[in-house]
Amino acid sequence: MQKISLYDMDRTITVRGTYTPFLFHVLFARAPWRLVFLPLLPFGFIAYGLKLISRGQLKTFNQRMLIGSGPKLAELQPHIERFADKVLRSNRHLKALDQIEKDRAAGRTLVLVTASYELYAEAIARRLGFDHLIGTRLMVDGEGRVRPQIIGENCYDDAKIGRIEDLFAQQGWQRAEAHVRAYSDHVSDQAMLEFADEPIATTPTLPLRLLAEQRGWPIVDWR
Repeated sequence: MQKISLYDMDRTITVRGTYTPFLFHVLFARAPWRLVFLPLLPFGFIAYGLKLISRGQLKTFNQRMLIGSGPKLAELQPHIERFADKVLRSNRHLKALDQIEKDRAAGRTLVLVTASYELYAEAIARRLGFDHLIGTRLMVDGEGRVRPQIIGENCYDDAKIGRIEDLFAQQGWQRAEAHVRAYSDHVSDQAMLEFADEPIATTPTLPLRLLAEQRGWPIVDWR
């Protein structure tokens, strides 16, 4: 039987979110002058709050403001690598890393499933030894420039399930012949947790804690 472990990343493996810190990490490393666009960011959040734009559109709006509309991937890569090192040095639950190692030792296939950009989540997944990464994909054009445009859907909420099913198909895994374990801190991952044979609420927010108690799911605290 194929044994698979699905891990959310932000606030499951990490203590805090990574998306905004990544944008500011790149901004300060490459172009601090882009801080002039900081006063525009609240307008994006207002538009999102009014449901004028989607969560994905808010992410790409912030990306455009803080790191630009087309930085070269090759120029970003050193900053991405340093950011990944920083995350694993100061923004991670050590108990989460211990569980990842236990799952690997048990012969489980490790899959990182995150709404964060694959652009930088790949470097974190690589350092942690994940076998597969599912995240929000950004367009990289023919000139190697990273554009503020998401390919497909923002990998959030129910969108994760479609990507997980795509991975199963690509790898030739049969759901009925697999044991799936899933870890998440947030109720937005309810569909992913319900997909699993063994859903685990990790350092959960209150809504997920209540759902886990209702469903009888294990609850662990990785702080």
